[in-house]
Parts: sequence; structure tokens; C-alpha cells
Amino acid sequence: MSKRQSARLDRKKFFADPVMVITILILFLFLALFILYPLATLLVDSVLVRGTVLYSVEDYTSGDSWVFYNQEGQVATSDREAAFIRVYPAKEEGDPVYLPVYRSKGLFASQANVGETTGEMYLKVVNSRDRSVYLRMQDLLTVQEIPATYRKNSRLIKKMDGIEMTDICVQVSDNQWTVDAFPRIFRDYTFNRALRNTLLLGALTGFGSLLVGLLFAYVDVYVHVRSRVTKKLFDVVSVLPVVSPPFVLSLSMILLFGRAGLITRKLLGIYDSDIYGLWGIVIVQTLTFFPVVYLMLKGLLKNIDPSMEEAARDMGASRWHVFTTVTLPLMLPGLGNAFLVTFIESVADFANPMIIGGSYDTLATTIYLRITGGTYDINGASAMAVVLLALTLCLFLIQKYILEKKTAATLSGKASRARMLIEDRSVRYPLSLFCVLVSVFVVLMYIAVPFGALFKLWGRDYSLSTKWFEQMFREGGWKAFRDSFILSLIASPVTALLSMIISYLVVKKKFHGKAFIEFVSMLAMAVPGTVLGVGFIRGFAGGVFRTGFLQSIYGTGLILVIVFVVRSLPVGTRSGISALRQIDRSIEESAYDLGAGSGKVFTSVTLPLIKDSFFSGLVTTFVRSITAISAVILLVTPRYLLITCRINEYAEKGEYGVACAYATVLILITYAAILIMNAVVKRFGTSKNGSGNTREENS
Repeated sequence: MSKRQSARLDRKKFFADPVMVITILILFLFLALFILYPLATLLVDSVLVRGTVLYSVEDYTSGDSWVFYNQEGQVATSDREAAFIRVYPAKEEGDPVYLPVYRSKGLFASQANVGETTGEMYLKVVNSRDRSVYLRMQDLLTVQEIPATYRKNSRLIKKMDGIEMTDICVQVSDNQWTVDAFPRIFRDYTFNRALRNTLLLGALTGFGSLLVGLLFAYVDVYVHVRSRVTKKLFDVVSVLPVVSPPFVLSLSMILLFGRAGLITRKLLGIYDSDIYGLWGIVIVQTLTFFPVVYLMLKGLLKNIDPSMEEAARDMGASRWHVFTTVTLPLMLPGLGNAFLVTFIESVADFANPMIIGGSYDTLATTIYLRITGGTYDINGASAMAVVLLALTLCLFLIQKYILEKKTAATLSGKASRARMLIEDRSVRYPLSLFCVLVSVFVVLMYIAVPFGALFKLWGRDYSLSTKWFEQMFREGGWKAFRDSFILSLIASPVTALLSMIISYLVVKKKFHGKAFIEFVSMLAMAVPGTVLGVGFIRGFAGGVFRTGFLQSIYGTGLILVIVFVVRSLPVGTRSGISALRQIDRSIEESAYDLGAGSGKVFTSVTLPLIKDSFFSGLVTTFVRSITAISAVILLVTPRYLLITCRINEYAEKGEYGVACAYATVLILITYAAILIMNAVVKRFGTSKNGSGNTREENS
């Protein structure tokens, strides 16, 4: 069978499955509406200055017969010409403007011809909520309350008492396309400083995380660590920062090394300790992100064939020479990949710079303050967000499509045999000691948080007390935990199921648009949370394309759930793709041959085989959602209290006892979720691939 015939047969089978077609259409709509549209709106807002102009409609409120004009501004003589009305600026003399007349309203409004002006007609105007609406022209002739009309002094008309009909004006959109926002922000000292600070922070954190993560991975794979406690400590440290709230270490740094720090003030007697600023953020981010590098490089080092290194050792090369000439060159693409991952995470981080940054501004915090700081410079904030998005997106594309492929090409397959571990004390002791000290320090940082919530007054009175927990629950703690738990619980199964569906389509199906679904679903990984939050504000505050469609979700719990889903989608999708590539295609084909549809095959065959990935995505989404802050802090309203936003609020006010109380309960919730997942996986067993071999899914 030729390739053309095979492709034609695949298309015929594809379109014969309505469940599959509808699922793909819904996915396209979801990804376009909640990922691409907010980002596109952000880009538009950076080059579009939105404005309004007030026009008098005096000629159309007098009761005389209306005169319609064509597009050239001449009186229309043909019924087939598009209908316009002539209006003049209300506040100053100027040239007339011709506004189109519509015969219908709504999302699919169409312009009327002159011959169609005998029925109801509408003008597209802007109301007091800065939303485009359609005003019925016939209402201009009646003495009654008219919505979306104004006086000549720009005040909204609420009552018609004492208002002359000739004083009625309408507000019309006057948008201007310009790129002036970009030269303006690049001349802005605040932006330039934030940009330099962000790049420097990303570089320092990237190199620091790479160095510490590489040492941990090298010791784990190459060095003979005899102590089980040490190995267990490595495992704990590799998990702690990944599943914990992103700002816990910032709180710990303040408690241990701040001006009232337990170590700096109590033990060392230093009363002017200042850990706020660049180096405070670098230390916190390095301790937060190095476990990610450790896990990435650990798998990389395990795949290096030890025979190459042992051959160099047999020829008399020192361990350092072998490492620099054999091991390191094989790792270079993987090192670059790990560096870019941590660099992206660092420049996109909002919580740590906000809590421990002090006067050290980054792009993420500058965008947030530009919107909430009183100026509400949405045009400038959008331009800054576009710059930050461009930076992270470029790095993401390099990391995903260049370095990942080079890493896979350089280190393909597995090691031919077991590696002889290093027993030399001159190597084993220093490296193991360094890793143990870092691990103990990280554990100490996490232990400080619950004690910060239990001590009566940190830095002054270290007697145990529950006052901070009492204050937490008295000031809305129950509502914060309930709202965060419910919203995260709703987002978890939605994300897990959506991730598995996308993974199934990407791995198992062939259709036009598959690459689009895969790319857009992964795109959220490169979008900083602050940027996504600004995009959702601009995209849905006035409805889709400012038409009011979906405006009702703005300020509700639904938009928070959608943001949680979008932010966690890449992690679940990558896990699902990895699991599905291990399943033999013949199993699903057998189900199809027996007459099962795509929906039945997915739910009864595919999903049970990748249940480990499904449960992993379920818990990962829950943990990421309940600990999220950067994407939701701009979207949350008083109707909903989120734990992370409350922690940020109390930390900004200097009430670290209450902030630690929230963080302690949050850590307990996340670890309880992980324990429950492990219990569920053990209860139902691990998935099996097509050949019957059990495989563990690395989430």
C-alpha cells in the first residue's frame, strides 16, 4: 500500500470517529482560549493604546428624520451603501466622524445598509465599565434613562430629569496602534534596573544550582556512599524543595539569618545582619532549584558507559583528567539544558524576590507593582511582560528543541555494565561531607518554619505558644484553607485527565494540528506566572475581545481553576508522553479490531496502563496549585482567600509568626497528598507495558 493510500485511510478512520474529532476540537478551543489568547492580548496591549472620545448625537435626538452617510462622508443615495451617521466631538470643535450603523448586536453583529435602516439599528459604543456595547438608536428619541450615554462634561447619565435631549453624547472607542511603550520602558530607570537585576540573578542562580546539583549527582552515581542515612538524606533533600511552597526558604532565611535571626543574633551576636537583596535571593533560589538539576544530571550520569572512563584511567589519567576530558564533554548538552531550566525558573520566580528581595527589584515584581502600586500603567506593564515572556520563551525553545535533542543524541541507551564506585578517601570524604552539610542545612531551613510558628516571639521570646495558629484561624485561616483545598482539588483531576488525553493524541494519533497541541500545551512551562496573570486580566476583565463573552468568569473561582490547569498541564503532559511511549501499539489495535471506539479504548485500555502517570499528575497538579502564587496573586479577589497569598500578605507586614503558621499547615497538606498518592499506587499496583514488564513511571 502506497503512502498516499495509507494517509487517505488514516484520514478516513480519523473522521469516522466523532468522539475523537470532538475531543480534538475542544482541545484546540481550550488551548487557544486560555493559553494563546491571554498571551496574544498581552502582546496587543503592549502596542495598542486604548482610548475613548465623546461625541454629540444632537442631530439624532431632535426627532427629525435621520440622515445616513456613506463611507466617504457623503449623503448616501443608494440603498445598498453601508450606513453611517455623522457625529461631532462633544468637548471641542473638530472634524466630523462617521460611525457605522449595525442592524444586529452581539458577537456576530453586522453593519446595516441604508435600505435596512427602517428596523432596529444599533451604535457600537463604550459604556462606563470600559466595555463595548450596542446602543439601540431608537432609544435616543425617548425621554427615559438611556444606558451608556453621557453628558458633555463626560459624566454618565443616570437620570434624564433636567437633561436636554440635545446634550446627550456617546462614548466611542479610539484605539491607536503604537510601539511607543517599548522605547518608553527602555528609557525607564526602574525597568532597566529590573532587567539587569533579573539577568544577573538568573545567571548566578543557574550557575550555583548547576554546581551544587552536579556535585550531588556525581556523589550519588560515582562515589561509594556507605551510610544509608546519607542516602536517605539525599532523597529527602531532592524532594523537599520540589513539593514545598516556593517561599518557605525565604521565610527560613529571615528567621535564621535576619536582624532577629536565631543564628546571626542569638548565636553569633550580629545585630545588623542584612540578608535582603541579591545574595539572599540567590541563596534561596539555589537551595530551591538545585534538586531539579540533581535529578536531571543523576539520570544523565547513569547513562554514561563506565568503560570509556575506565579505559582512560587504565592509561594513567587522573580522576580529574578523566572528568574534564571524558565525562564533562559527554555532559555538556545536559549541563546546558539544566542551566537553562534553572535560569528560566529563576527569572520567572515571583515569591522569593517579593519576600526577601528588599529593594532588589526583578521584572516579575516590577510588573506586579506597576499594576498594583497605584499607577496602573497597564500599557507599560504589558510591554514589560512581553519582554520577560520573550526572554523566557527564547530560552525555552533553545532548551527544548536544541539542547534536549543533543543530550539524547550524546547519551542514548544505558551503561553496558555496573560502574566501579570511587573508594578513594581523598575524593569520597570531601565530596560526601559537602553534600551532607548542604543537606543538613536545607533540612534545618525547613525545620525553622514550624518553630517560627510555635515560638511566642521570634528573636525575643522562644517559649512555645499557639498564639500564631490562633490568630491565623481567627483572621480567615479556615476560609483560606477551604478555598485553596477545594480549588486545587477541582483542578487536579481536570489537569490529570486533560494531560493524559493530550499525551494519547500526541503519541498514538496522526492528524494535522498534532504539533500545535503538543507545543501549546508545553508553552505554559515557559510563561512566567506574573505574565500569565496579567494576560488573564487583560483578556477576560472585559470579556473575550472586549465583547463581554466569558467576562463572568473574571473574579470567580473558575478562572483560578483554569490558571491552575494551564500552569500544571506541561508537567502532566510530559509524564503521560513518557509513559505512553512504553506501551506496545498492538494492544490498542486489538481493541479497535474488536469494534471498540477511541473513547472506549482510551478509558478501558490506555488509561489503566498509564494509571501511575495519571495519579502522579493528579498529585503534582494538587501540590503545584495549592502552592502557586505568581499566576494567581493578580487574579484573586476578596471572595476567595488563598494560602499562598495570605503568606505573602503577612510576610510583607512583617508578621512572620502567622506566615510560618500558614506555611506549616501548607507543608503538612502537600506531604499528606504525596503519602496518599503513594498509598494509592501501592494499593492498585504499578502499570505494565505491552510486553508485560513492570515499569516505574518517573514523574
